[in-house]
Amino acid sequence: MRPIRSASIHLHDLTLGYDRHPAVHHLNGTFAAGSLTAVVGPNGAGKSTLLKSIIGTLEPLGGSLSLSLPSARVAYLPQSADLERDFPISVEDLVAMGLWRTIGIFGSTTRAVRAKVTDALGKVGLAGFETRLVGTLSGGQMQRVLYARLMVQDADVILIDEPFAAIDTKTVLDLMNLVKHWHQEGRTIIAVLHDMALASDFFPDCLMLAREPVAWGVAADVLTESNLAKARSMIEAYDPSADFCERAA
Repeated sequence: MRPIRSASIHLHDLTLGYDRHPAVHHLNGTFAAGSLTAVVGPNGAGKSTLLKSIIGTLEPLGGSLSLSLPSARVAYLPQSADLERDFPISVEDLVAMGLWRTIGIFGSTTRAVRAKVTDALGKVGLAGFETRLVGTLSGGQMQRVLYARLMVQDADVILIDEPFAAIDTKTVLDLMNLVKHWHQEGRTIIAVLHDMALASDFFPDCLMLAREPVAWGVAADVLTESNLAKARSMIEAYDPSADFCERAA
């Protein structure tokens, strides 16, 4: 495994949105290199939008976002609802897609690639699943496969969006142990979560969003009843037909 190059992510008055209507307003702060951060907030708070900006698929409407290492490797796991599971692909081939930087998009699955895939599947508790089609997997098994793909990517920055939705408690704990291991290796990890207890138990840092930043810092200081009430009221007051924010224009 190559040495991990911890990367920090800097947000400078960042405003994100669609059709010039902001989904995230004026966000300032830094995800420190090697940090483990939960991003929480009500539905529609802009959490997934923030991750899409970090991976570069959504350009800012205002402000800027930068990584301390421009060439840092970034791995992204989207929400399960965004994944197509009907495509007839094997578990081995799906995990091997995480090695595209090494083998190319249409590269062949060599013995070395298969060895890495087999090792990753063993570490997520799916040894022997290589030839299974992804469409036959349970929700928890599919999430383990996707974590195996993250593992072989060997990224400096890992972004995961709602990684524990609709899966059993044992799978959640097993996958969180992987996340903790990646954190101990020095990777920068950001996870969008709905489960406040999980954020409190496993994540040292937390950003609470409600289209605008509510609080950002030590998880125990962020995950308070007053902050949660403020976040809910901010979302309820949101006007989807409002004009584009002048400050960001």
